[in-house]
Amino acid sequence: MILVDQPIWPAHGRHFAHLVSDESFEELHAFAADLGLPRRAFHRDHYDLPDFGWDDAVAAGATPVDPREIVRRLRAAGLRRRR
Repeated sequence: MILVDQPIWPAHGRHFAHLVSDESFEELHAFAADLGLPRRAFHRDHYDLPDFGWDDAVAAGATPVDPREIVRRLRAAGLRRRR
């Protein structure tokens, strides 16, 4: 399942959300590619999704969740990659 939190994380003059998969990185990369996100937006275990792309991600099937839920689901799936 693809999950996304709210775009509350400031960077580069805008706000970003985290886009993750709780199933596989392959699922995440495919979903991100369909949204047109560049691979450079991928950071260890998530994509940084700009605020202007949030509605498109949800319309494409991403489930909005709390940021803590993202971390919990990544850990449960064994996909959490810390610095």
